[in-house]
Amino acid sequence: MILLRRVIGDALRARRQGQQRTLREVSTAANVSLGYLSEIERGHKEPSSELLAAICDALGARLSELLREVSDTVALAEQMPGVLVSMPDDPADAAATKSTNRGVRQVTSDGKVAVSVRQDSPLKATLRSTRVRPTERDRDVVCAA
Repeated sequence: MILLRRVIGDALRARRQGQQRTLREVSTAANVSLGYLSEIERGHKEPSSELLAAICDALGARLSELLREVSDTVALAEQMPGVLVSMPDDPADAAATKSTNRGVRQVTSDGKVAVSVRQDSPLKATLRSTRVRPTERDRDVVCAA
């Protein structure tokens, strides 16, 4: 299952790292504690709309841009069969799947975003999306579980 807070945190981290800025720099500019910003980026805490807007402002990004990225990632994940449902309970089936394709269940792309899903365990899946920015050739890598 995809957790929205993880996708949001990964999108924020990708933007911050793309600017080669530290957590300290962004937390100071957004007036949020470094530890709390770290927890948001790791997907452990879900930021309020006010805090998310402050972090986006500190990153020089529009809130709507960030939410669009998150929405696109979640929309692609929803189109992939089995991403939002639980895995089989039989460990033998899960082990067979993992040994044949190393746990990567599916990859899909719309030309701008590619999403792959790796099932790490029956309760943990890693969603990896790669986005090509329309104005740059840089790639953002976002992971969520």
